[in-house]
Amino acid sequence: MRLAVDARDLSIRYGSRVAVAASTFTIPAGAFTTIIGPNGSGKSTVLNAIAGLVEPASGTLTVDDGGPRVSYVLQSTKLNEALHVTVREVVTMGRYATTGPYGRLRAGDREAVEAAIQRMDIGALAYRHLHELSGGERQRVFVAQGIAQDHDVLLLDEPLTGLDINSAHAIEEMIHEEQAAGRTVIMTTHDLAEARASDWVLLLAGRVVASGPPAEVLTVEHLAEAYGPSLLHVTEGGFFLDDPAHQPVPGRHLHQERTIHAEPPSADEHR
Repeated sequence: MRLAVDARDLSIRYGSRVAVAASTFTIPAGAFTTIIGPNGSGKSTVLNAIAGLVEPASGTLTVDDGGPRVSYVLQSTKLNEALHVTVREVVTMGRYATTGPYGRLRAGDREAVEAAIQRMDIGALAYRHLHELSGGERQRVFVAQGIAQDHDVLLLDEPLTGLDINSAHAIEEMIHEEQAAGRTVIMTTHDLAEARASDWVLLLAGRVVASGPPAEVLTVEHLAEAYGPSLLHVTEGGFFLDDPAHQPVPGRHLHQERTIHAEPPSADEHR
């Protein structure tokens, strides 16, 4: 199995605070990986490390043999309302990694921008200003900026949280397209259903509790360790998380469902 990420005894600190305690894990190349865990568990910190924005305090982190092109899409929950830029200008910024902010766009750059706009279905918004858009529309714009970049690895920080159905569908389709093109997609989430639908999962709780295929990671034992028994509720037909990070949002896509239906847990799993 070719690896996109290989971490060995990785520890990450912010000053004196340990954000992620020593953890060893891998992420396969070309897979759709989700990183799940409660608030403050280190999900965004792991993305920052993969993007090269923070250095390990100890251990090693190798990303695709050290030479990948990484695109990082942050959450768009906060916006400077004084930033009067159009949708097309924001997506075009994705090409600055190759042209520089003052470089001339080549034909390939313009094609990449147009393709990203069409993939995220924001062509009708191209000349509107960012502050005029809904939250879901803004999220699609920032995802378009990310996929306009030349990249082998796409990092997404909770891109589906609280979105309308159309925006969530557009982003989910983009993830499938990225995989079909052989790229690696790594996404943070609070949603069990999203994690279960991925190829690979990292479960965090200040460290990597478990990593691997969803069926091996999203077990009662592992989830109880990560979230604590007060948030994990076991029923006869499965289990679900009562995670306050994701309260119901009217009109949100169907992955709001946080229940995993499984075989009845064994006696050992109740302990």
